[in-house]
Amino acid sequence: MKLIVKFNLALSVVFIIGLSIAGFVSHEVLQRNAREEILQNARIMMQGALAVRGYTSAQIKPLLDTQMKYEFLPQSVSAYAANAYFTELRKQYPEYSYKEATLNPTNLSDRATDWEADIVNNFRNNSGQETAKEIIGDRETPAGRNLYLARPLQIKDPRCLTCHSTADAAPKSMIDKYGSANGFGWNLNEVVGAQIVSVPMDVPVQRAWNTFKVFMGLLIALGAFIFLLLNVLLITLVVRPVNKLAGLADKVSLGDMNAEEFNTGGRDEIATLAESFSRMRKSLVHALKMLEG
Repeated sequence: MKLIVKFNLALSVVFIIGLSIAGFVSHEVLQRNAREEILQNARIMMQGALAVRGYTSAQIKPLLDTQMKYEFLPQSVSAYAANAYFTELRKQYPEYSYKEATLNPTNLSDRATDWEADIVNNFRNNSGQETAKEIIGDRETPAGRNLYLARPLQIKDPRCLTCHSTADAAPKSMIDKYGSANGFGWNLNEVVGAQIVSVPMDVPVQRAWNTFKVFMGLLIALGAFIFLLLNVLLITLVVRPVNKLAGLADKVSLGDMNAEEFNTGGRDEIATLAESFSRMRKSLVHALKMLEG
């Protein structure tokens, strides 16, 4: 097997191994960064919902308390305000969603579905533990794969029990609007639901995949250029001088002592080999002349 073939085989193996490692590492890093970007978007949306809830409880509800005696106004409910905020947001970003999924809600549109109920029960069963403060996961939806971020809805304000302890204690205007069958029996510090934000994964993941393809394409192009450059250098600096020196050695071995000198202009290993060959030929010529004489 020729030197150039051995060199190319060894270089190919090294390049393939290096490319595989670089591809695996870069893919994992890009996918992890994409997931972190999605999660960051979900956390921003969650903080937006919390901000709306806090604003409604602190500034809107006190203004409507008097009127609530005569007519129940859902605008005074922090959960309603958060959902209204996201309803407006979804007009521009329909793939984003927010829900305050509750096991026993006053408004039946907030009732938890099967997968949402699993999240709520997880929070209820692990209440008080560090792992029960936030749940992150992903699921398939008709619009594509979504990442969801969930946090527990826990009754920490005793004022919430005014509307949710018993039907008799609830405002009559609320009973008139929603009835007395749902949304009662809540207790202080009980986890009754979960805030769930869902964010689409397709766009960031596709962006990461496109970046990965561009990176791998550039890496392959760079590898091909280096591969070609090394072959040119190997042929120019090693293969051709060695082949020429081998040809001269053949001529000398066949008795042609007048073969041309092999001259190189450097001080590398090939030049040293050529000088050694030249001295050997001169010594051989001198020895033959002595035998002839």
